[in-house]
Amino acid sequence: MTGSDTHQPVRPAHRTDGMDGTGAASLPARPAHGPARQAGALPEAHASDVLVSVVTPAYNAERFLPRLIPSVLGQTLRQIEWIVVDDCSTDHTHDRLLEAASDPRLRVIRQAKNGGVAAARNTGLHHARGRYVCFLDSDDYWAQDKLQVQYDFMERAACGISYMAYRRVDETGRARASVSPPAQTDYEDMLVSNRIGNLTAMVRRELLTGIEFRRLGHEDYVFWLEAIRRSGTAHRVPDDGTVRCFYAVSASSLSGNKARAARWQWNIYRNELGLGLMRSATLFARYVVAALRKRV
Repeated sequence: MTGSDTHQPVRPAHRTDGMDGTGAASLPARPAHGPARQAGALPEAHASDVLVSVVTPAYNAERFLPRLIPSVLGQTLRQIEWIVVDDCSTDHTHDRLLEAASDPRLRVIRQAKNGGVAAARNTGLHHARGRYVCFLDSDDYWAQDKLQVQYDFMERAACGISYMAYRRVDETGRARASVSPPAQTDYEDMLVSNRIGNLTAMVRRELLTGIEFRRLGHEDYVFWLEAIRRSGTAHRVPDDGTVRCFYAVSASSLSGNKARAARWQWNIYRNELGLGLMRSATLFARYVVAALRKRV
């Protein structure tokens, strides 16, 4: 779930790594992305009832929708809004989403022009109204109690950011390795390894004011670094060994290229964070060790 638009054609708005109503309304989007068209939305009188906003970027995701739609709209936590940002898909993604928009919790936003996964996530975040925000890419999916379990934990623990374990699956859904992050993480720990799987995270929306996904390698990692710098710590949701988040990987997944991922990490240390050579080298060595130990 560390993805990127870097060095790629802008076309993908699903992962580049490693969804109500029937009317359409024009809403202002971020100027850099151009105006976006929106279909479906909760009535304004009910906007304050939204507990969690789920943001999904989608580009040519038609084949994933039969699994994705029930994964979100079938959540046991009902007070949600699902914002799907269609990044100018050329297949039937938009049509299939509009068909699903009989559920008023689904909001479909079509970008005016293709901008990539980071821009699509930012558009969705701009429209989010929930107390908390989660992100889910179009080829990933959740167990149906994921949001309820995590929301209950967030309310009970009064924390700003939480995350979960996740299982890697191939495109057919066959299980591969699982990733079990530590019980707690902070900024210094995150410098060594991204403990927060993007599809597993839940964050208080006010923490994200002014933070956006940037178009670079490991854009979600940089996003969560900034968020945790503000929150101080983040906590893993206790799970008793139950995995509720499923991260799809494929042979073409960019994050599968370990050499490229390593270059991205070095670039973050040196150019994005502005760390010195020795500090970067020390962190990078620890990053390599952590990457080897990450999958169980």
